[in-house]
Amino acid sequence: MTDVLVSGLTKHYGDKPALRSLDLSVASGEFVTLLGPSGCGKTTTLRCLAGLERPSGGTISLGGRVVVDTEGGVFVPPDKRHVGMVFQSYALWPHMNVAENVAYPLKVAGVGRADRRSRIREMLEAVDLAPYEQRPVTALSGGQQQRVSLARALAARPGIVFYDEPLSNLDTKLRYQMGQQVRALHNQFETTSVYVTHDQEEAITLSDRIIVMNHGVIEQQGTPQEVYDRPRSAYVADFMGFQNIVRGSVVGIGDDRADVRLHDSEIVVGAYTETPPPLGAEVSVAFRSDHVRLSQPGSTGLGRVDGTITRSTFVGNGYNLLVDAQGTPIRVRIGRSELDGRNRPAPAQGEGISFDVNPHRALVVDDESGQRRPYATEAVRVPVPTR
Repeated sequence: MTDVLVSGLTKHYGDKPALRSLDLSVASGEFVTLLGPSGCGKTTTLRCLAGLERPSGGTISLGGRVVVDTEGGVFVPPDKRHVGMVFQSYALWPHMNVAENVAYPLKVAGVGRADRRSRIREMLEAVDLAPYEQRPVTALSGGQQQRVSLARALAARPGIVFYDEPLSNLDTKLRYQMGQQVRALHNQFETTSVYVTHDQEEAITLSDRIIVMNHGVIEQQGTPQEVYDRPRSAYVADFMGFQNIVRGSVVGIGDDRADVRLHDSEIVVGAYTETPPPLGAEVSVAFRSDHVRLSQPGSTGLGRVDGTITRSTFVGNGYNLLVDAQGTPIRVRIGRSELDGRNRPAPAQGEGISFDVNPHRALVVDDESGQRRPYATEAVRVPVPTR
């Protein structure tokens, strides 16, 4: 059994709380990602689990063994927790070659010489570095060094492996390749993995479950598809890439749907909602830039938005547009295939545009975070399109 159980975990740096009575669990064999921006508490949580930080309060159990109980005075040091750790900075010993780095945790664990040799060979083959066994780690590329770090973390057969943003120093293509290898090794060695990142795409592609954190609390958790498609708050929607979070008032209610008139305009959009808000309620509606389609000529009605393009950015397979819709800035993504299918030229600044918001993709989201922090100002902010 290699599960993780955390109850009432708190951590303070002086009078500043980093974790606020955090409760979480990770099942044996599960790959869970702690996701959020800098300062949300994800790395502090991981360091407390690994024993690199002393919590201010709470309990932690790893594989059924209590390693932290602040009231009972229990704190098991990191080298006694039988866990693996992969750091952002690789944390390799520069005076050792590849094999010696991988062998180090085996020596500490008292593994015999013959078994060490066999284990080193197995791990280097698993990360495709068998020919580099005697090479100094300083002579390796960044991706190769991180693979050595992976091999070292798994060499002693830990039941749990912690990953602290291990791919953030790598370029885009290498990050994808290394991410796939991390997940493959998780499956191969049947470990329990807790992974920290601020990259939502990384979290979505690797995880069984995502935990979105905000100022030391869990804002939302669920499968990658649940968190990606159904964020419950403006905070999560913004972090998961919903480029549009706009304010409005409810003017109609249907089955799992609310019709919302955007502030200071005549625009009404339909949005999915699990709990129908009352008529007249002030709400936020979140939708992605690709949750819209160009309107058919002559079409009218609910969901149609008319506006003026204030910025058009070519992004290869389409255009990112910033549209002024009766005073509300809205981000729109138009694919080249959609333009070609309508025989339309590239959209340009100053042109008028009409599009429809998909009512099955737009969401009514909570304006308040886990700290009950209002998002009125953030809700109307629309980021500038990126290239």
